[in-house]
Amino acid sequence: MKISQLFLALLVTCTLSACTTAVTSPVVRFDRQVNYGDAKAVELVTNEFGSTDLQMMAEKMVGSLLETGIFQGRPTVTISTVRNKTSEYIDTTNVMNSIQTSLVKSGKVRFTRSINEMQSGVDELNRQNQSGLYKSNTTAKVGKMTAAKYSLEGELTSIVKQNNTTKDVFYKFTLKMFDVEEGTIEWQEEKEIRKTSKR
Repeated sequence: MKISQLFLALLVTCTLSACTTAVTSPVVRFDRQVNYGDAKAVELVTNEFGSTDLQMMAEKMVGSLLETGIFQGRPTVTISTVRNKTSEYIDTTNVMNSIQTSLVKSGKVRFTRSINEMQSGVDELNRQNQSGLYKSNTTAKVGKMTAAKYSLEGELTSIVKQNNTTKDVFYKFTLKMFDVEEGTIEWQEEKEIRKTSKR
């Protein structure tokens, strides 16, 4: 009787142990080989917005802007709004960062803080001037910021068509540069991209 009870207890313990192991054991992951690729290489994993599209749009906008000669005297520019009117989540700030980086490197234009960056600038001015922690002759003075002469505004749109075998996505990126004081459009450019995938 005692042997059978002992055997039953061992059986239950082993069964519970096996169940616990099955529940808590980590999911087996397949080994993956990771390699660095060319950041400029054409990316065609899907027909959704990707790195190649970003690079093509940025290059078109920068090339067009620098060809106009509008940046005589190294004027100041700010980035206003870039609306994403597609059905995808696309970080339009990333597109504008690429454009801004290339323009800054050209040495022909200066950028002031954008609307999204302004609050951190105001916070730093307040910290320097109101905290009492800094020598007055070293603090950045309020009212000394340089205003932007031009403002960049844009939008990204898409048209998607698909049937049982084919999906076609058409992107259009439009960018405008306004004279802030006069409100006039001083430059405008578009970049169109079409991507098609088949099953």
